[in-house]
Amino acid sequence: MKTILKTTVLAATLIVTAAFTNPTKTIKKMNVTESKIEWKGKKVLGSHNGTINLQEGYFEMEGDNLTGGEFVVDMTSITVTDLSGESKGKLEGHLKSDDFFGVDQHPTATLVINSAAKNADGYMVNGDITIKGTTLPITFDMDMTDNMATTSLKIDRTKFNVRYGSGSFFDNLGDNTISDNFELDVTLKF
Repeated sequence: MKTILKTTVLAATLIVTAAFTNPTKTIKKMNVTESKIEWKGKKVLGSHNGTINLQEGYFEMEGDNLTGGEFVVDMTSITVTDLSGESKGKLEGHLKSDDFFGVDQHPTATLVINSAAKNADGYMVNGDITIKGTTLPITFDMDMTDNMATTSLKIDRTKFNVRYGSGSFFDNLGDNTISDNFELDVTLKF
C-alpha cells in the first residue's frame, strides 16, 4: 500500500513539474486565402510589382512563443499588378522562365524557420530560404499579433542564380540594368 501511495505521489509530482516546465507545443496553420505576399523589383528606369500566392504554411509555438515553422510559396502564381494586357503577360512569362525563377523546374520556394527570439515588436527570425533550388540562411524581423504576422524582406536574387539583367554579372546593360535585390511585403493570417 505504501509503495502504491509513494508511486502515485511521485507520478503526480512529475506531471505537475512537467506542466510548468514544458509549455504546450501547438501548430498555427496559415489561412492561405487571406495571407498575402507582394513583391517589388526595381530597374534603372522604374520598377514593377505584383503578388505571389502562399501555398501552405504554419508556425510552431511553445506557449505564446514562436519556435519554428515552414512556408511553401507557389512560384507558378507570380503575377504582375502594375501592367495590363500584352505587357503584363510578357513580363509574367519572363519571370516564370529560366531567366528568372524557372517555375517549370522549381514550382515552389520555401522558408523554414529554425529559431525565433522575441524583440520589442515581435521576433528576430532565423531560417533557411530556398529559391530556384538554392538554400541559404536568412534573418529578418517579424511583427506578430494574435492572428497575423507581417514582415518586409529584401532578397538578393543573384545568390539564388537569378542573374538576368544584373549589373553585378553583366557589363554595358545601361538603362536595362535590374536591381539585384527584390522586396517582399508579407502578411500572414492564421
